[in-house]
Amino acid sequence: MVRGKAMAHCGLVLLSLWLCIQSVPIGVDKTKDKPQEELEPPQSADTGLHYDRYLREVIEFLEKDPHFKEKLKNANMDDIKQGKLAKELDFVHHNFRTKLDELKREEMSRLRMLIKAKHDIQEGNGRTVDHQALLKQFEHLNHMNQDTFEVEDLDRLIKSATSDLENYDKGHHDEFKRYEMMKEHERRERLKNMNEEDRKREEQHYEELRKKHAKHPKVNHPGSEDQLKEVWEEADGLDPEDFDPKTFFKMHDSNGDGFFDENELEALFTKELEKVYNPDNEEDDMVEMEEERLRMREHVMNEVDTDKDRLVSMSEFLAATKKEEFLEKDEWETLDQNPLYTEEELREYERQLANEENDINQKSAELQKQREKLEKKQEELNAQKLGLQQAVDEMERLKAQNSNAEVKQPAAPVAGGEFVPGNSQPLPPSHQQQDVPVPGHS
Repeated sequence: MVRGKAMAHCGLVLLSLWLCIQSVPIGVDKTKDKPQEELEPPQSADTGLHYDRYLREVIEFLEKDPHFKEKLKNANMDDIKQGKLAKELDFVHHNFRTKLDELKREEMSRLRMLIKAKHDIQEGNGRTVDHQALLKQFEHLNHMNQDTFEVEDLDRLIKSATSDLENYDKGHHDEFKRYEMMKEHERRERLKNMNEEDRKREEQHYEELRKKHAKHPKVNHPGSEDQLKEVWEEADGLDPEDFDPKTFFKMHDSNGDGFFDENELEALFTKELEKVYNPDNEEDDMVEMEEERLRMREHVMNEVDTDKDRLVSMSEFLAATKKEEFLEKDEWETLDQNPLYTEEELREYERQLANEENDINQKSAELQKQREKLEKKQEELNAQKLGLQQAVDEMERLKAQNSNAEVKQPAAPVAGGEFVPGNSQPLPPSHQQQDVPVPGHS
């Protein structure tokens, strides 16, 4: 739902599809309230594209240029798709062009880092690097010119975002399908680890929840007369007999721009979804509820959005109320009535999971071996370090011992108060010098 708001704005031009509901309509002169330089940039919601920030910043600066804003206001869908609007970039003020150049250089730097990281990861896993897939990351800009933002860059950005946003819902459906298969896979794995009695009890509980979830009031077809009248009565508090499509449209065009965007459409389905899903019920999955909401919105868009701009104008809405499909009385088939995958698809998914698990286990085993080698090497280094330290300590001990020995060896005393070097013991009396008489003297 958030992405839908980021794609919808004034309804006449494609670029404005990516602005959020809080942003000011293009035709409004915001300078009347405060100077242009003090205006805060419009806060747009994430589109889900990998270049979302770059996209929103480019739009933000282009809208600040008076000439481009005027051209954007008067452009039609064909002009945008054919690249005519992109050519108006040549008339954008120099200051904004300089800022766009800077944004492009930052985006190029981000992409180079992203590509390198993906390349390193793939090579590290021993997988063949798909260079063409990596280069597709650059399709929203002209990467041959890395320094300046030109007409081709804006043209590429418009076309890439148009295509990617159109395929966004398909990616969401694929992701939800994998979610459902994983949920079933995990359920079956739990059953395998149970004894017979617990397994039967679990299977019985599962069937009870499934039947309880399927037992709900009738869900009206989204966009049908019955569904809209239900909103008119229960949400708006009006008499269904007084239902008026034009009044209904104006009441639920919450931002007053003359269009139903995707969020405004999805808000109309709340009553129908509440019949099937309750966050307090064990049997109801809120992830499934959001997928159901997306299915309902796509159904209405396919029937009502005749110009395929992902917005429903009042004229398109009023025209739809005159079609035969508007009187659809059959119940809407919910997800539990439409299997998302076959048993073969589930088995293939489980094989992929098993292969991924084997790859992870193999990688884990290799990392464990590397860790053991490093630990062994560390032990050897620690032993060497300890041996060296012991040798140093021993050398210091011997050095200290020799120094102490030299200090503790003074000379020995002799007769006349002299000492004999190297002997600390006094001479015995028999060895002491005697007075001997000199011959010839008395």
